[in-house]
Amino acid sequence: MVCKAFRDIGHNAYSCDIQKCSGGYPQWHIQTDVLNVINGDCEFITEAGQLEKQVGSWDLVIAHPPCTDLASSGARWFAEKQRDLRQQKACVFFMQMMLCNARRIAVENPIGIMSTCYRKPDQIIQPWQFGHGETKSTCLWLKNLPLLIPTNIVEGREQKVWRMPPSAERAKLRSRTYEGIGMAMACQWGGKENV
Repeated sequence: MVCKAFRDIGHNAYSCDIQKCSGGYPQWHIQTDVLNVINGDCEFITEAGQLEKQVGSWDLVIAHPPCTDLASSGARWFAEKQRDLRQQKACVFFMQMMLCNARRIAVENPIGIMSTCYRKPDQIIQPWQFGHGETKSTCLWLKNLPLLIPTNIVEGREQKVWRMPPSAERAKLRSRTYEGIGMAMACQWGGKENV
């Protein structure tokens, strides 16, 4: 969703994940550990088989590190996650995103332990501020980026994410970025002056 929004306004944007492309554009998806490409100066093959090259650092990185071991929603399992070091490893991975050498960085995650392990987020946004009548607190830690300005405040504060029944796709659906938020990121952080 975020990658497509940036592509739609002319940016050479890519998504990167160890999982297969879920957005329908494998030619823009790098299926690898993000640490292999996040600092730029690299060659990579998209999921569609195209060889690409990034010279220098990326202009902008928007990172969505896994929240499984960081989010407050999993607080009842924190002791176990600390004992087997999952939480510490998740914090290190989050910080690798935040400290990459890109000029501009946004790292998003739900409310969780990064507020104490690192610092408070620069902003907490909600889907209902960007045209979706739902609640889902999303924290943004920013480097050289302005706060996102709400684009379409709507009525309705449904907690669809929390009410999803168990399924194989539940985690993916819960973590998906809302279209209105992706469009706001592209328009406000990647405006025409940055193409």
